[in-house]
Amino acid sequence: MKQSLHIVSFDVPFPPNYGGVIDVFYKIKALSELNIDIYLHVFEFGRGRPENLKKYCKHIYYYKRNTVVSSVFSTIPFRAKSRYNNVLLENLKNSNAPILFEGLHTTVPLLKNTFANRITLVRAHNIEHEYLNGLAKSEKNIFKKIFFKLEAIKLKAYEKILDKADNILTISPQEQSYFNTKFKNKAVYIPAFHKNNNIKHLSEKGDYILYYGDLRIADNIKSALFLIAAFKEINYPIIFASSFINKDISKKIKLHSNMKFVVIKDGDHLDLLLEKAHINVLPTFQKTGIKLKLINALFNGRFCLVNIDMVESTGLQDLCEIANTKQQFIEKTNQLMGKRFSIKEFEKRKKSKHLKTFNTKENAQKIIDLIS
Repeated sequence: MKQSLHIVSFDVPFPPNYGGVIDVFYKIKALSELNIDIYLHVFEFGRGRPENLKKYCKHIYYYKRNTVVSSVFSTIPFRAKSRYNNVLLENLKNSNAPILFEGLHTTVPLLKNTFANRITLVRAHNIEHEYLNGLAKSEKNIFKKIFFKLEAIKLKAYEKILDKADNILTISPQEQSYFNTKFKNKAVYIPAFHKNNNIKHLSEKGDYILYYGDLRIADNIKSALFLIAAFKEINYPIIFASSFINKDISKKIKLHSNMKFVVIKDGDHLDLLLEKAHINVLPTFQKTGIKLKLINALFNGRFCLVNIDMVESTGLQDLCEIANTKQQFIEKTNQLMGKRFSIKEFEKRKKSKHLKTFNTKENAQKIIDLIS
C-alpha cells in the first residue's frame, strides 16, 4: 500500500526563492519522487496558488493566516497563533497518515489534538527563540525590535510543544544536540533540502564579487551594509542581488562606482549570477541553522568568503575562506580576486564528506524510514 504523508507548510513553497521554502519545496519533490502521496496544507498570504505544486501533491489545502492585531497579545507566539485554523485541524483528522509540521510556526494543532496512534514530526528550521533574538539585535526599527524580543520570549516557552511530537527533524548537527538535550533524544539530523544534485564545474576565473540574500530580513540587511562599508575600499566590481528591492540599500550602493544592485528574476537568473561570480561573499550575524545560500554557492559557485558565524559547527569550514572584520574581508577579497579557482578546489568540494550529506534523495528516505 502506498505511503501517505500530511505536510503543514508555514508558507506557499513555490517559487523556492528563500531559505525556508527552499527546504520545504525540495523535500516535497524528493518525497513525491520516492512514491509518497503528499497531502499539503499551506498558509497562503500573498504568494498565490501555483500550479507547479500540483504535480508533486495528491491534494493541496490552502488556509489564510489570521493576522488580526489581537493575535499579538496571545501567550502563543504570533507566528504560530496566526497559522492556526479549525478547518486545518479537521482536515488533518480526516486520515490516519503521519503528519510533518514545517517549523514551530505550524504546530498549534498539537495543542488541540494528541493525534493518538499517528506519527507526528516537526521540522525545526531554527532554534526559533534564538533566531528571533538575533533578528532583534539586527533590527533598527524600535517597534520591530520590541516585537521580535517579545516573540522570542513566547517561542522559548512555547517550544515545549515539541514534546508532543515523535521526532524533531533538525537542520544542523548543532541544533540536533540542543533538541536532544531538551527532548529525550527525539531529534534526528536531516540536512537541508535543495535543488542541487552535482557540484558545478566552472572555469577558473569569474568576473565579480557577489552577495545575495533576501533584503527584507534584518540579518541580510546588516550583512549588506557591512559589505558596502568594506568594499567601498576595493577596486573590483561587486554585485548585490536580491528578489526584493531595499530602497535604503540601493541608495547606498549607487554612491559607489564599483557596486551594482541586481534584482533576481528567478532561479535561472540566480544560477547565472553564481556562475559568473569569482567570489561569493556570505557573512551572517546570526549563528542559527544552516544557510541554504551557502550550500547553493558551494554547489554552483567558485570561492566562498564567509565569517565564522556562517560555518561554525557545519563541517563546511574547510571549503570556505574565513574573514570576520572589515579589514579581513578586504584583504581576503584582494587575495582571492588574484587567485584562480583550480581543479584542486573543485575536487576538494567533490570529495567533501560534509557536502555529501546534503543529498536530497537520501535525506527524503530518512523521513520515509521514520514514518513507515
